[in-house]
Parts: sequence; structure tokens; C-alpha cells
Amino acid sequence: MFTRDFLATLVLDFFVAFGVVLGGAIIGGIGAFMIGKPPLATIHDLAGSLKIWALVAAIGGTFDAITSLERGLFYGTHIDIYKTVCMILAALSGANVGALIIQWITQEQISP
Repeated sequence: MFTRDFLATLVLDFFVAFGVVLGGAIIGGIGAFMIGKPPLATIHDLAGSLKIWALVAAIGGTFDAITSLERGLFYGTHIDIYKTVCMILAALSGANVGALIIQWITQEQISP
């Protein structure tokens, strides 16, 4: 079920989502500093709002995932459902780890 290529895709999805949250929040904090806003509060807010976009970026857009789920449900290829769910979980994990690191940096709680 899990080939070497698929496991490589899961690792890539994790780190893409991780990088979107971490990089986007930190670069946004630099922008906040440049315009006179509090950078740590802005970094904290951005990390929470970038999590969903990190998921979308990691799985390559929502259309491919929905098509894969449709194939699994209506055409009986259940392996596509399992792979898509694993990809989404890997991306969610990466986004969550990125938000957790931002939470550690800013010492604030990220609301769900």
C-alpha cells in the first residue's frame, strides 16, 4: 500500500505545510515590524490563519483531493481514499507543528 514514492509524498506534504505556516508567519512579522505593528502578535495571528492555506498548498489544491475521493467512493478504488486521507493528515500535522513552533516563539496560545 505505501510505496517508497508515496511515503516521500507524505514527507513532502508535511514539510510544505510546515514551511507555509512557519515562513508565512515570520515573513508577515517582518512586514508588521516595518509598518509599526507588534510583530509577535502579528506572527501569532498569522500562524493561526495560515493553517488552512498550508493544507491547501501541501495537497496541491482541493480539486485533486476531491477527485481522488470521488474515484474511491464511486468507482470502488478504496486505496485512493486511504492515500488522500493520509496526505491530508500529513499536511495537517505539518501545519500544526508549524503553528506549535510559532506558539513557542511568541509564548501565546493559538485558539482553535
